[in-house]
Amino acid sequence: MTKKHLSVTGTGDSLFTARFPEEYRTGLGPVRDFIGSCDVRITNLETNLSDFGSFGNAYSGGTWINTPVAYAQDLFDLGFNYFGTANNHVMDYSYYGLLSTIDVLEKAGKAHSGSGRSLEDASKPAVFEANGQKIAVFAVDCSFNDASRAGRATHHIPARPGVNFLRHDTVYSITKEEEAVLRQIADRNGINLVRKMSINTGFLTPDPEGFYFHGTQKYTTKKDVPVTSCNKKDKERLTAAVKEAKKSCDYVFLLVHCHDNDGKLAENPPEYLKEFARSCIDAGCSAIFGGGCHSLRGIEFYKGFPIFYSLGDFIYQGLTVDYLPADFMEKYDADIFCTAKEALNVRSRGGKVGLSCHLKNFQTVLPKLEYEDGKLVSCSMLPLQLVFERKDAMNGLPLKAEGTEADAILKILQTLSAQFGTKLKMKDGMIVPE
Repeated sequence: MTKKHLSVTGTGDSLFTARFPEEYRTGLGPVRDFIGSCDVRITNLETNLSDFGSFGNAYSGGTWINTPVAYAQDLFDLGFNYFGTANNHVMDYSYYGLLSTIDVLEKAGKAHSGSGRSLEDASKPAVFEANGQKIAVFAVDCSFNDASRAGRATHHIPARPGVNFLRHDTVYSITKEEEAVLRQIADRNGINLVRKMSINTGFLTPDPEGFYFHGTQKYTTKKDVPVTSCNKKDKERLTAAVKEAKKSCDYVFLLVHCHDNDGKLAENPPEYLKEFARSCIDAGCSAIFGGGCHSLRGIEFYKGFPIFYSLGDFIYQGLTVDYLPADFMEKYDADIFCTAKEALNVRSRGGKVGLSCHLKNFQTVLPKLEYEDGKLVSCSMLPLQLVFERKDAMNGLPLKAEGTEADAILKILQTLSAQFGTKLKMKDGMIVPE
């Protein structure tokens, strides 16, 4: 009996805001061809697709990100057949930006998931066919503003558009002596007065036994309590959806957008992300593609399936957004009528600080996963170097990495993946497991 084969690639964040210059169009062949060699071609669309027809929201993912609709074709031409929309920029231009993005993708016939007109809509996977097999892809955001969460309808109140989300709990471990000191500080400064009033009037539930709240931060003297853990209801909702999709689909894949870390190293995933990713594999996912933190994180093979805790940036055009709202200028004490370029220069203190200043945010890989009858049989990764030194229209665009650039990417992944027992090597210009 002939085995059913499936090849899959997935990227980190496509923070895409400007047209590709002609120079790049002539050099992107190896990247486009690699993507095109796969049956399932996944990317995280970390922008809105609209023509600035809306006000900027009162909050954003850091920079208000938007891409004019006409520009989207450049990204489409790279060959992706799925776009994730669950990220912290999905509501930068409020509901208009979110719904415009969905409309543009649907008009172009592109599979997408991760945001929607209701929580049910945002939680659904994109389902499509690839190489004669039925594929489901979910997208989940862990680094969202609470106001961007999609919501359910009741009999009388309509649903709320927004993003598919995973919340988590954070608890800091302290000694009894440290708790006593915190209580003294809180009593002297009135830090917990509002909290106590809210509990007494029923607006907050009583603090659980064994835990102390200092303002909004949660502490415990209990032993073996993880610093972070998944919100139980969100985890159950999301893993149940994976299990349901697996009943009717040959493969299920997941994109997850997460900025958080373990509190020890920025490149280490938080405990709750590891908990969630492994639970999704248990529920039926065949690979997890992480992003959000803008740099590479380690790779884990859990029960034979890969978890890419972060693939960093696939495109990072953080310096080329066309316009910014007054909120951005006011935040950094710039004239509200200055250009976006001028405002971004103020924030970066003349190009001295920010994500665009660090090479690690411009290094990534394109994995190629090959499956036969549901089992992973091959994993290889093409090293990519986003254009870093140049600050013109080429900045942040991915090119095939070779030589010392590829070796540097391998070393990063080797170091970060060692904690998961994953060993990697270079073979014929590709990074592969040993």
